[in-house]
Amino acid sequence: MNPIGQIIAVNRKKKKLTQPMLADKLAQCGINISYKTISGWEKGLTEPPIQAFMEICRILEIPDIYEAVYGYNPFNRAAILNDDGKEKLNEYTELLISSGKFRKNSGEIIPFVPRRLKLFDIMVSAGTGNFLDSGSYTWKEVGEEVSKNADFGVQITGDSMEPQYKDRQIVWVHQQSSLDHGDIGIFYLNGNAFCKKLKDNEDGLFLISLNEKYPPIKVGENDDLKIYGRVLS
Repeated sequence: MNPIGQIIAVNRKKKKLTQPMLADKLAQCGINISYKTISGWEKGLTEPPIQAFMEICRILEIPDIYEAVYGYNPFNRAAILNDDGKEKLNEYTELLISSGKFRKNSGEIIPFVPRRLKLFDIMVSAGTGNFLDSGSYTWKEVGEEVSKNADFGVQITGDSMEPQYKDRQIVWVHQQSSLDHGDIGIFYLNGNAFCKKLKDNEDGLFLISLNEKYPPIKVGENDDLKIYGRVLS
């Protein structure tokens, strides 16, 4: 039985990948580990979880995991063939595929690779507004319900944006530094963060709450205003 760490190291080197390069490729698949973790696997100090190992086998193009681990796969009849026999088998397989007569009728299954977006811990309309400049966030896995244009998420606090946005609701934001009149965005104003609707017309510049019990916030020339992005949800 071949140690898993040895399998990773041998095939990684065949692909001319360094440990940091392999870690980067795993990160693209949603598996975030450091190259030091890979080093520990290769030294046999620990073993990778099954999901990480399967992704490594895909990245390193290890076709038969059973054979890689045990040296021989009794369930693969081609394993008893020599190199010439395997070449003949591959040629015949290509003929079967190219004929088009023996393809499966089932549709192609596209594996789902989850997305991970930053969800900032500091809620808008409360506390400091410098949340995008801090490391105070967690990674949240999201699916198709979140727009592909989203760059980060924040939580709304309070009822100023009701009925569209509720207290403690997460909104997903496309990061951009400018907005058009009528856009709903995330703003920094004089030390605080807000989720508001932008009003920019001949009357001036205002941050508008959707809840009519809150008056518009007028932005003066000397106010410190920054736009973090446009709300997508």
